[in-house]
Amino acid sequence: MTVKQVAEYLQLNEKKIYALATEEKIPATKVTGKWMFPRELVDRWMLESAHGGVFTDRLVIAGSEDPLLYRTLLRLSNNMKSHALVSYTGTGTRLGLELLSAQKVNASCMNWGEVEESPQRHPALLQNYKLHQQWVLVRAFKRERGFMIHPERKPADCSAESLLRSELKWGIRQDGSGTLHFLNELLTQYKMKIKDLSSTVKVFSNRETAALIVSGQVDAATGTRSVATEFGLAFVEIGWEALDFAVRRDVYFRKIFQAFLEHLRSPVILKQARQLGGYNFSESGKLIWGGEH
Repeated sequence: MTVKQVAEYLQLNEKKIYALATEEKIPATKVTGKWMFPRELVDRWMLESAHGGVFTDRLVIAGSEDPLLYRTLLRLSNNMKSHALVSYTGTGTRLGLELLSAQKVNASCMNWGEVEESPQRHPALLQNYKLHQQWVLVRAFKRERGFMIHPERKPADCSAESLLRSELKWGIRQDGSGTLHFLNELLTQYKMKIKDLSSTVKVFSNRETAALIVSGQVDAATGTRSVATEFGLAFVEIGWEALDFAVRRDVYFRKIFQAFLEHLRSPVILKQARQLGGYNFSESGKLIWGGEH
């Protein structure tokens, strides 16, 4: 449909349609410089906007990855069966927030710095995205972070600076990931940069990194204790970080998201957290930031 046609269809003036299209609030695309509106997507957009949305049986999560979240969402998906779509893609913090801002996902996991600084850093990062006022920030858990190292390549001196200046081959995460942000801050403490590391390989997830370490293609990388435990790797603790969910307000109150939080704090998941190690659930489910500030 053209602007005029969609305006008549929705009984709105054309100026309002242009505004909705420019703000990416209505499904639209430009064809030879003119706005066009797929009727089917416009219909779905209207349904999604009505009564809290028809996609209340969908939970699509992106952002930071974590083995315990994978296990929780697999259990939720198995319980929901064909009644709901549950999906989780580890994209890294910034890409996850971009997808949330583009309304491609319902929630995004994020980690961005020391756990003590997360109440300030996480909301500050959200404010770089245009729809942040429609979001809330919910604590998943705290997790231990540090270096994952092949057991046979672990040196006698495991101080952070010694490891970074060693001859180890490092797995380096993609731009925009909280793991790379952590590494860059660590390197800055020792007046180093990525280029100062002996050898590097680019990777796109903590699990991919761990698999490469096991196979001997990489010697070490920054990561979490839980992933190191999963893959039988040596782990050198550096500190703790908070893993939070940025989630749309309407999604936060949906039954499926609340069911997800309940699964995350269930006895079976807490038992798995103890087995993997490096988790703290003292604030799990807590509303950290409401988007009103």
